[in-house]
Amino acid sequence: MKVLRHTLVSDGTTDANLIPVIDWSLQQVGGVALSEGTRAEFWRLQNKPAGLAERLAKAVELFPCDVLFVHRDAERESPEVRVKEIRDAFAIIREQGIQLPAVAVVPVRMMEAWLCFDERAIRKAAGHPNGTLPLELPPLKRVESRPDPKNDLRQALQDASEHTGRRLKKFNTKAAFWRIVDCIDDFSPLRELPAFRTFEESIQSLKQNNWKPGFYG
Repeated sequence: MKVLRHTLVSDGTTDANLIPVIDWSLQQVGGVALSEGTRAEFWRLQNKPAGLAERLAKAVELFPCDVLFVHRDAERESPEVRVKEIRDAFAIIREQGIQLPAVAVVPVRMMEAWLCFDERAIRKAAGHPNGTLPLELPPLKRVESRPDPKNDLRQALQDASEHTGRRLKKFNTKAAFWRIVDCIDDFSPLRELPAFRTFEESIQSLKQNNWKPGFYG
């Protein structure tokens, strides 16, 4: 059985948490049985690529794939602006002869907004799966309008640990953050979010076009 290989180009190392989300959506709406994702890492390079188009070209060179996923957080810009940035960069590498499909991944605000919905996973990642302390998570429909989803997630993990004093100070929030996505089995609740629906629609369009090279965003 063929394994679909995909490469993720993103801004930060923690964005690698998007790979299980991508794999899930590829299976659910893309009809892909097996997929294997890699985040493009450039920190070992002496001459690091400058600009998004150079990063995309270098990612394809160093991490060959069947599909390229390009992640940009919307942050203070509109999703449309970020998608245009990705589309323009992809057009440049197509002119250079790179022929493959590329999908935009643009959460509103930041990627952490897509990990704030599963209280069970957060408690499990914090090492206290049977905890009862309220986590004060924002309602899913409003999570993308929150000013700092990363801080919301950090606070939820600390609350879920139910540690206080020295134990709380020693609690490794960063390590717990990396565990969250591995504790989530079903990302379908994210379909309440327009940005996630747009992402899955892009995968559906890619499938309908028989994985034809081009930009899907």
